[in-house]
Amino acid sequence: MEPIRRNMDLYDRLGVAKVINAQARASKIGGSLMHEDVLRAMNEASGAFVDIAELLRKSGEHLAHLIGVPAVLIVNSAAAGLTVTTAACVAGRAPDRIYRLPDTRGMKDEVIVHRHQRNHYDCCVRQAGVRLVEIGSARDTFAWELEAAIGERTAAVVYFISHEGRNSLPLPKVLDIAHGRGIPVIVDAASELPPVSNLRRFVEAGADLVIFSGGKGIGGPQSSGLVLGRRDMVEACALNAFPNQNCIGRSMKVGKEEIAGLVTAVERVLEHDFAADLELWEGRVQTMLEILRDVPGIGSRRVFDAPEDQEMHPVPIPRVWIDVRDPARCATLVSELATGSPAISVRTVGRDVIILAPDSLRDGEERIVASRIRDLLRSK
Repeated sequence: MEPIRRNMDLYDRLGVAKVINAQARASKIGGSLMHEDVLRAMNEASGAFVDIAELLRKSGEHLAHLIGVPAVLIVNSAAAGLTVTTAACVAGRAPDRIYRLPDTRGMKDEVIVHRHQRNHYDCCVRQAGVRLVEIGSARDTFAWELEAAIGERTAAVVYFISHEGRNSLPLPKVLDIAHGRGIPVIVDAASELPPVSNLRRFVEAGADLVIFSGGKGIGGPQSSGLVLGRRDMVEACALNAFPNQNCIGRSMKVGKEEIAGLVTAVERVLEHDFAADLELWEGRVQTMLEILRDVPGIGSRRVFDAPEDQEMHPVPIPRVWIDVRDPARCATLVSELATGSPAISVRTVGRDVIILAPDSLRDGEERIVASRIRDLLRSK
């Protein structure tokens, strides 16, 4: 057997290419890069055995106090948060119901969602055994549609902030209608940081349960997430989640290392200077725009808010918008960036627009990204 070359970089040893991330802090390319304080906390946590249930309870109490919300539960991802919050709304705290999920016979088994907000995380809600009931159309959603959709089988309303738009009812209106009928509202805010005030914003607005990714704007372990909200509802989530056995969340395991890392990441983000970040990101955007300025056949500009009908979250981050103006040329460019050396990951909007995010880049990578795009486009 060939000896293992432990002095070699792990990714090189495995033959896995490292990626320059100009897309965003996305799970499929590794979430975020963690600060050394977070890594240190994870390493410390790995050196002892603890009661995980106690660690989850006390870490939740600690974070709830720091953030200023009634209760917090750490889960292994925002996706897991969608499943356990749905399970909590369906089965509550009843052991016999918790045990039976995803068999929802005899339980409230419908969750209402805007048709416009349907997305690839639907499966995490449906995993709890519920049926999604759509309201609205591709153009509009009216209050009477939500009112009419609520019935005896309604367990919750789920609201995806990243897909909120002019086709959705405003969250305050959803909360008003749902709460008037005694129905809880789950808010998926996985990518809604910065600003850090969002950690409290949706709970303060009245949402019963709010979900954040731990591995994006918080800068924690990729396999981590937060559920925040009403104490009784968060306690129900805990009963439907790891480390309890005989529950749908048992397989969604969060380790002591991820718990310690996320606690430290939240402590850091609550004290972080976002203004300094914004200044850094603006500089990177301007550098990329300067490099791309004279590239023929494209248009490039700075965008700060999501352009109409586009969903870019979190909102308060400047980005570079590149209009390639040719779908085939755009697809080829994205492919060549992804397969080049170093590989570069970018986001596309529609079929002919590329978005470059500065917050997921390391120092100097903005020049590499923009120069590669310029050179590839000039060679066509």
